[in-house]
Amino acid sequence: MIEFGHCTHVGLRREHNEDTYYADTDLGLWLVADGMGGHEHGEVASALARDTLVREVGKGVNLVRAIQLADTEIIRHSTRRSEVLPMGTTIAALRLADTAFEVAWVGDSRVYQWSANGLKQVSQDHSYVQDLVDQGMLTSEQARSHPHRNVVTQALGVTDPQALRVESVRGELKPGMQFLLCSDGLTEEVEDADIAAIVGRLDLTPQECVEHLILAALDGGGSDNITAILIRVSP
Repeated sequence: MIEFGHCTHVGLRREHNEDTYYADTDLGLWLVADGMGGHEHGEVASALARDTLVREVGKGVNLVRAIQLADTEIIRHSTRRSEVLPMGTTIAALRLADTAFEVAWVGDSRVYQWSANGLKQVSQDHSYVQDLVDQGMLTSEQARSHPHRNVVTQALGVTDPQALRVESVRGELKPGMQFLLCSDGLTEEVEDADIAAIVGRLDLTPQECVEHLILAALDGGGSDNITAILIRVSP
């Protein structure tokens, strides 16, 4: 059996919530999208990504291809506007089918996996600071406070389609596994160790865990929109 909890919050410093999400056990699809572009255009971009993935996955299209089609849809919509600034969105998605899982992403919205071995980040941020960490120029701790930590290097609707990297990971779905999908409004304010402590509270329902995560992000400052989905596979 699959249980999940979900929540999104505008945060304490933003007027609009440009995050969106989707959660559906029947389709076996969960996603978080963090829009960018201001003037409500981020909300449009993230909603277009969500709706395209739901439609295409429902047709049987694989996750990576569905995300590529979402990119095309956002660019098509963007070219109809008169504004110079592009609109875009990150995406982090999870697909569960039978005894397998697939994770795919673009940008810095994250997917974590929790098991008896603890919490691990499955996705890898497409961000300026992650590139510096990969090159050995920054530690992960330094990256957390870097002034350019919010700069993404890949996003739907913004990155040249020829250079867009939709990355994916597949694996075996095992009883007791949990998956956390979240926007950077959570990870900006709450460290992985604290996320792990909440997700590991098996005495709480997934919804209660998500609400604790949102509160922790708000307590940390709530500098951005915050979205989280926690999916739990029964042991």
